[in-house]
Amino acid sequence: MRRVTWILAIVMSAALLLAGCGKKDAGSVVKDLDHVIGKLESYQGTGRMVLQTGQEPQEYQVEVWYQQPHYYRISLTNEKKDITQVVLRNDDGVFVLTPHLHKSFRFQSDWPENQGQVYLFQSLAQSILLDTERQFTKEGNSFVFDVAANYANSGQMARQKIWLDQKSLAPQKVEVSDSSSNVLVKLDFTQFEFGKKLEKDSFDMQRNMTSWDLKSLDKDAPVSGAATEPAAASPDGKAPAAGKDTPASAQAGAAGKDAAAGTPASGASAGAAADGGKAPAASSGQSAVAAGKAADGSAKAPAAATGSGGAAADAGKAPAAPGATAGGAASAGGTGDKQPAPAAAGTAATGAAGADNKAAANSSAGFGLIEPSYMPKGVAQQDIRDVKLGENTGIMVRYQGTYNYTLLEVAPQTQTVSVLPGDIVDLGYTLGVVTGDEKKTLTWTYEGIEFRLATADLPHDELVKIAQSVAEEAGK
Repeated sequence: MRRVTWILAIVMSAALLLAGCGKKDAGSVVKDLDHVIGKLESYQGTGRMVLQTGQEPQEYQVEVWYQQPHYYRISLTNEKKDITQVVLRNDDGVFVLTPHLHKSFRFQSDWPENQGQVYLFQSLAQSILLDTERQFTKEGNSFVFDVAANYANSGQMARQKIWLDQKSLAPQKVEVSDSSSNVLVKLDFTQFEFGKKLEKDSFDMQRNMTSWDLKSLDKDAPVSGAATEPAAASPDGKAPAAGKDTPASAQAGAAGKDAAAGTPASGASAGAAADGGKAPAASSGQSAVAAGKAADGSAKAPAAATGSGGAAADAGKAPAAPGATAGGAASAGGTGDKQPAPAAAGTAATGAAGADNKAAANSSAGFGLIEPSYMPKGVAQQDIRDVKLGENTGIMVRYQGTYNYTLLEVAPQTQTVSVLPGDIVDLGYTLGVVTGDEKKTLTWTYEGIEFRLATADLPHDELVKIAQSVAEEAGK
């Protein structure tokens, strides 16, 4: 009997020991997570991210690739606007690509080592490992950590909850909140795979630009039955006349160069405005050629698409083509009964007496000025003026007061820009790059316009708030 009792005691002890081994506490999970980081070679994940940092939520499809030692590719797609941006890190540096605009921004940086990103596994794991006051729970098949949010470019983000798969420790979900527990960022991973085999050229800048072009061929193909012959030249032999059967791309091919140089567009888009009551502007590879309001004063006239996707202008706000005279704008039949004919860059406004600086700047730049909805306390707008940057014409707005800064807006030609060391800033609706030390410049692209916010005394949080408020105004 005594022997049977001992056997039962040993069996029960072993069972309890095995049961105890099957339960993971925070310490053991952290140790396992550290081990995963140590042997990490590659991963690929996809998910849906919703940002609540502005007035309206922004939703993105996220795809992230990593290959050791330092290759990254993050694709952020806003399906509502059909816009994709790509962040690459390879041996040549860090790139922020806007493929549909054929624009890339290259700079030298230690990103992402010097700043966390909510969609990167390394950032999530490090925030768990470094927070000694981490909170740990279990939900279903997930380990849940509540830790401090450590994102260098966002002072609003205070805490984050991270859901990890209990078997693989792959991320499942992330929620980032402010100090009042309001969720600012929510990311749900739909797929995540460790050890994914990725080709090295997956992180090549040219391949990523070209692959987008291949995907967009179907969208850019001419509609069946559309006219494909080149438009006839205008009497001056420079810009083709715009008729209702003339494709926008054909107009742009002949008129774009002259428009950028300040040559009148010889009535480009006039025929469309007078004939159909709707004046879609011609697309130009170098400069924005804006269309006037429809002749009946009711239809909207979209702004011209530039080489970087010019912003659309609402009815009654469409500026004239760069270099077009006021009389030429009026002759297009596109001013309507409410829209005054804007003056040309550097030309007196013969048909628009009393136009203010904003109207003049809009006219010369070829797109409508987008002003931030947010302005720091004690700051006032000083002036608005048009500026020339190489072959591009832009609008510069100056602000003075408690802080001093300038906002430059330009529709640039396709280019790759190499600059001083910088950092990526997630603005919620797009990605920006901060460069400079004593004088900082935040550069980003949105709706085909490149914005440059420069200051010597504006705090980083204020810099980001101003940039974020641009999207709120652009969406109106």
